[in-house]
Amino acid sequence: MAEDLTINTSTDKAEQYATLVPQVEALLYGEPDLVANMANVAAALKEQFKWFWVGFYLVKENELVLGPFQGPVACTRIGLGKGVCGTAWQQAKTLIVPDVDAFPGHIACSSLSRSEIVVPVFKDNEVVAVLDVDSELLDQFNETDAQYLEQIVKLINF
Repeated sequence: MAEDLTINTSTDKAEQYATLVPQVEALLYGEPDLVANMANVAAALKEQFKWFWVGFYLVKENELVLGPFQGPVACTRIGLGKGVCGTAWQQAKTLIVPDVDAFPGHIACSSLSRSEIVVPVFKDNEVVAVLDVDSELLDQFNETDAQYLEQIVKLINF
């Protein structure tokens, strides 16, 4: 198990992710506890990219319930189809939102959040969780983030 994180200070996102992914694999290797693994993934992403908020919501009894995260306090429960997280869950696809104020029905857990990416997590072809990442900057996320974050969530044994 890795106990320290090497931060890649490159301005190229793909290079940063290329350094981060093997470290996340090392963090998760041999650890069966889901909460511990989600917590370490959230922490690793927040440390590498300095995003405003990084965390997981778990599908429980037909709503998303807050799981491990890094950042300020957050919304505790989100309904199916509500906000960016609930919509990504409902559509079972990654959503990139360049400006959260332009997203119909956006749930503002913090007025400091300006852009967002939500990645659904699948088990047996069902969405069991979402990874939610918020930035204080507009248009922070792109297809590079989607590609690598989808890869990272697949490393977690849900």
